[in-house]
Amino acid sequence: MGKNNEYLDYFKTAITSTVRSLSDNGKIEVTFGDGVLKSDKKKINLPEIKSVNNQIEYIKIRAMADSEALKIKCSNQEILRSFEPRGNISKQLYEIAEKIRCEKIGSINFKGIRENINNFHNLKNKEIIESENKEYELADAFEYFFRNNIFKLNKNEELEKKYKNFNKTIASALKNKLEHLDESLLDQKKFNFLMSNLISNMQIDEDISRENNKENETINNDQENQSQDEQNQNLKEESDNEMSVETSLSDAESLASEKDTDIDSGEIDESFDSSNHKKGVDKKIVDKKYKSYTNEFDEIISAEDLENDKELLRLRQNLDQQLLSLKNFISKLANKLQRKLLAKQNRSWDFDLEEGLLDTSKLTRVITDPLNSLSFKKEKDIDFKDTLVTILIDNSGSMRGKPISVAAICADILSRTLERCAVKVEVLGFTTKHWKGGKSREKWINNNKPTFPGRLNDLRHIIYKSADTPWRLAKKNMGLMLKEGLLKENIDGESLKWAYNKILKRKEERKILMVISDGAPVDDSTLSANSNEYLENNLKSTVKWIERNNFIELLAIGIGHDVTRYYKNAIKITDVQDLGDAMINQLTNLFSEKKIKKTLH
Repeated sequence: MGKNNEYLDYFKTAITSTVRSLSDNGKIEVTFGDGVLKSDKKKINLPEIKSVNNQIEYIKIRAMADSEALKIKCSNQEILRSFEPRGNISKQLYEIAEKIRCEKIGSINFKGIRENINNFHNLKNKEIIESENKEYELADAFEYFFRNNIFKLNKNEELEKKYKNFNKTIASALKNKLEHLDESLLDQKKFNFLMSNLISNMQIDEDISRENNKENETINNDQENQSQDEQNQNLKEESDNEMSVETSLSDAESLASEKDTDIDSGEIDESFDSSNHKKGVDKKIVDKKYKSYTNEFDEIISAEDLENDKELLRLRQNLDQQLLSLKNFISKLANKLQRKLLAKQNRSWDFDLEEGLLDTSKLTRVITDPLNSLSFKKEKDIDFKDTLVTILIDNSGSMRGKPISVAAICADILSRTLERCAVKVEVLGFTTKHWKGGKSREKWINNNKPTFPGRLNDLRHIIYKSADTPWRLAKKNMGLMLKEGLLKENIDGESLKWAYNKILKRKEERKILMVISDGAPVDDSTLSANSNEYLENNLKSTVKWIERNNFIELLAIGIGHDVTRYYKNAIKITDVQDLGDAMINQLTNLFSEKKIKKTLH
C-alpha cells in the first residue's frame, strides 16, 4: 500500500510539472479530487486517481492534464466569450470546438500529447458505444465528427451508426468550412468567430428567451444607474474642451437619396473617364458575376436612428474609459499629422509687384527716396486641394472587443484633427441586420430556394459621421460600435461600392477612402448557397475597378489579416494597438510633399 502511494505521489508530481511546462505557468496549482475536472488560470483540479496500475485512469488523467494546460496556454478567455453563441447547447458545442483547437495546436509540436489525447478519446468512444445514456448525444456526435476531421482520424463504424441522426445537421453546418477552420487554428479570434457562426447556422432548437430577458435587465439597470445630472456634467466638460465650430450645412444627402439599392448587371466597366464624374456623369461599379437575391430589406441608417441619445452617451463614455491611455498616445500622432497639414496650408505672399495690395512695410523707402515707386504684394494661391477623407470600418462580429474600440477612437481623433485642418471627414460602418440571412433568406426559402441566388442577407450600412457634420455633434455616435449585438456579418464588396458612390456625390477635389478590416468577407447565409469565393471575388473586382480608374485614393489597413491580396495600397498590423499609428502614418504619407504634387499636377 505504501509503494502505491509513493508511485502515486511521483505520478502526481510528474503531472504537475507537465501542466506547468505546457501552460507556461510555473505557479499554477494542480490538485486531485472531487471527481470533477475544472480549471482556471491559477488552479487545475483533476479527478482523483487511486492507482497508477489502473490503465484507464492513467490514460484519462494524462490526457485531461494535457488538455487543460493547453487551454490555459492557447485560449484567451476574453476572446472566447466575445464570440460565444446563445443557448446552453450551442455554448457547449462552441467550448468543445475550442478545446479541440487547443489540443490540436499542442499535438502539432508534441507527439506524446497527441497519443495521450487520442488514447483518451478512444476510451471515451468505447464507453459511449457501450452506454445507453443519450442525454448528450448531440455534443458527443459533434465532438466525434469535429475531432475526427481536425485530427484526421479514421471513422468508427459503430459511432457512425449511433450518430446517424445528427451527422446530416453537423456535416451540413461544417460543409466546406473545415479547411478554413483548420487553417485558422492559430488565430483564435478568426476560429472562434467562424465556429460561432457555424453553430448558430445549425439552428439548434433551444429556448434562449430567459437569456435574452436577463441581458435586457442588465442593460436597463445600467441605463438607470447613470443619472441625468452626471450626463449633463459630462457634456459640459466635453463642450469646454472642444473647439468652437459653427454648425455647417446639414447633411444634404438624405437617406432616401443615398440608398444605392440597385445591384447592376453587366461586365465590369473599365472605360472610365474621371472628367465625366466632374461633369456629373454617373458611372457605377458593376459586376456581372455578382447579384443580390433581394435588396428590399437593406438599410442605410444614421447612428442616431439606431439608438437614443441616452444610450449613445453611455456607450461613448464606455469608449472613453476603455481607451484613455491609448487616446493620449494617438493624440500625439494626430498632432504630428496636423502640423504637417497646416504647414501645407500656410499662406505666403509675392512682393515687389506692380499691382495688388499696398505693401506698407516698404513705405519708408518711398519717403526717403521719392523716386522709388510704390510696392505692392499679392497672396499666393494655397497649394492644397479641398479634401475629403472617408473612413470605412468593418463592423463584423470578429471585430468585437478591442479592435472595434480602437477603430472607433482612432476615427474619432482623426475626425477632430482633420477638421481643424479644413479637411472634411466622414465615418461609415458596414455589417448586416441579422445573422443567418434575415428576411432575405426567408424570402429565398419561401420561393423554393432557387439555385445560385446571390447575396442572401440584409445589409446594414451605418453613417456615424457625415462629411458636413461637425465633430462635436457626431462624437457620441462613435460609441455605438461598442453596442452588444450590432456587429454581425461583413459583405465588403457591396459596402465598398456604397462608400465609393457616396463619395462621388461630394464636390471636394481630392477624395481619400480608408478601409479598416480584420478579415475576408464572411456571410454564411450567402456562402452556403453560392460558391465559397463568391463574396471574395466581388470584393476583388470592386477594388480593382476603383484602383484602375484612379478617381479616389484607396488605402486599406488589415488588423491581423493580410489585405494586400485585395488592395494595392495596404498594410497589415499584427497588434490592434498599432492601428492608430498605422492610420495616421498612412494619411501623413498621402499628404507628403511628393504625394501632393503628384496629385495636384
